Amino acid sequence: MLEVTPVAAEVIKELVSEAPKSETPDAGLKFSLRGEENSQAALELSVAEPADGDEVIAAESGAKVIMEPAAARYLDDKVLDIREDANGQPAFAIARQA
Repeated sequence: MLEVTPVAAEVIKELVSEAPKSETPDAGLKFSLRGEENSQAALELSVAEPADGDEVIAAESGAKVIMEPAAARYLDDKVLDIREDANGQPAFAIARQA
């Protein structure tokens, strides 16, 4: 199962609270798998509510990660964390669980 670090959970909560679709308590950071390009999965992120069949992970902080079934299979052995990008801004990072 996808592991969400506490830092990633806080960023998710902030993103969801700022998004226009965040008016419902079920909204979260949603991962969708958009096929494979050059042997790498292309993940799409959005703030959305879960649909039928989606897997939902709720962090202790209340942040929700929603995954479409294909994305859940891909992320099953991963950790979602935050790293700084080249501009010093927070960016999601996905790594294999240790």
